[in-house]
Amino acid sequence: MKAQPETARHAAGEAIGVFYDPRQNAAHAAELQRLHRLMEEMASPMQRAEAWGRAASGADQHHTSEADVEPAEFEKPADALFGA
Repeated sequence: MKAQPETARHAAGEAIGVFYDPRQNAAHAAELQRLHRLMEEMASPMQRAEAWGRAASGADQHHTSEADVEPAEFEKPADALFGA
């Protein structure tokens, strides 16, 4: 995705900051704005996926399955568990 703009930048001999600033590079402004928009669109799902992965990992570390609980815990009446 970035190969085409980089090729154009090298051919023009422009500095990165100048070439990728749409205000300073009118010849490529539309393509640069499209590139920035696409990169933002890609970042959003990736950030959500990373957050989901961290949440799932944390839940796995703190999750206690039924097999990990002593059988006596399951045999207690609900009143004893909830203080009623």
